[in-house]
Amino acid sequence: MICFTYPGQGSQKAGMGSAWVDHPSWELVAEASEAAGRDVAQLLLEADDDELRHTRNSQLATFVVSMISLDAVTRVGIETAGHAGHSLGEYSALVAAGVVDFHDGVRLVSERGEAMQVAAEEQDGTMAAVMGLDDDLVEQACEQADGDVWVANYNAPGQVVIAGAPAMVEAAGAIAKELGAKRVMALPVGGAFHTPFMASAKDRLQKAIGKTEFRVPDHPVYANVDAAAQTGAQAWADLLNTQLTSPVRWRQSVHNMCDDGFTTFVELGPGAVLTGTVKRTAKDCKSLKVNAPADIDAVLEELAGPPVAAGGPLEGEALFTTERLVVSPAAGIFQPTEDNLLGTGVPAGQLLGHVGETEVRTPWAGMIMGFLAVEGERVTASQPIAWLRTS
Repeated sequence: MICFTYPGQGSQKAGMGSAWVDHPSWELVAEASEAAGRDVAQLLLEADDDELRHTRNSQLATFVVSMISLDAVTRVGIETAGHAGHSLGEYSALVAAGVVDFHDGVRLVSERGEAMQVAAEEQDGTMAAVMGLDDDLVEQACEQADGDVWVANYNAPGQVVIAGAPAMVEAAGAIAKELGAKRVMALPVGGAFHTPFMASAKDRLQKAIGKTEFRVPDHPVYANVDAAAQTGAQAWADLLNTQLTSPVRWRQSVHNMCDDGFTTFVELGPGAVLTGTVKRTAKDCKSLKVNAPADIDAVLEELAGPPVAAGGPLEGEALFTTERLVVSPAAGIFQPTEDNLLGTGVPAGQLLGHVGETEVRTPWAGMIMGFLAVEGERVTASQPIAWLRTS
């Protein structure tokens, strides 16, 4: 089975939206800008690394790139059987699973970023990655430091992040080295996230969460707080609020997903941090990423794999690299061309019809196998119009 994963803060980089500008999924940027009341395109195209380090900027920018990547892979028919996000990425997972709608997701991420930025400015804090030490020994190092320092992220075997007051993080790091850590690396962040230092952010975010409607997910979403698969809607208000001051149990989540039958993880969004953690945690699983349009065909080829056994594909793996969906570029009434293209070979760029005044053209060459919209049907943006076989 395939699981989509979504990165958190720290994966952002300057210009990370540039590869997507000419892709149909870029239309989400305008929607995000409207929902956030900010120029999201500026963040994705023009903001430098220093600007993106600010929590209020990095979280919104990372979330939107994840949503663009998600939209892009669904346009070509890649399906998932589960979702999981790291910290901020949990919000991406909830939108992807239909628990929260896109506009509410933008609003929550914006509020979360602002709240955490303010909390970080009120309470001086930092974070550090401890490498090559077991979880229990990292916890022991924090306890022996005897101050405001805690485990913030369980990322992978031998990769744990601690956070708290700068002096205490330094002290815990020194103890961790004495206990056998191979390396302690300071992280370039402006706060002690997922610790009690975020308590004021928790209070502020709770108000925004209280105004949000949560729905049942289309597939399980694995929660950061307890690493458990959530299949309902009711728990998410408390889980999101608790997440701010609790450690992210990512390694435990990956183990649970593997136990539940997931064999392929596709990271959607900037960077490849989660791809790396999955490779360290679940070495027998396939770990892929999509953070630019060029990644999509490579992922399709990887997901196709060997011929499907007689029992048929597993859920989330009903995909062949020779099949493509052509989706509507806009909302409106679909009007096909007068030519009967069904069953005929067409070149890339072939006009299939119009949605209102907007042309619908296939990005791929191949044979038109069927139309999924009929003449006069009102369609939405990104709704499948036709499918074709490319070879």
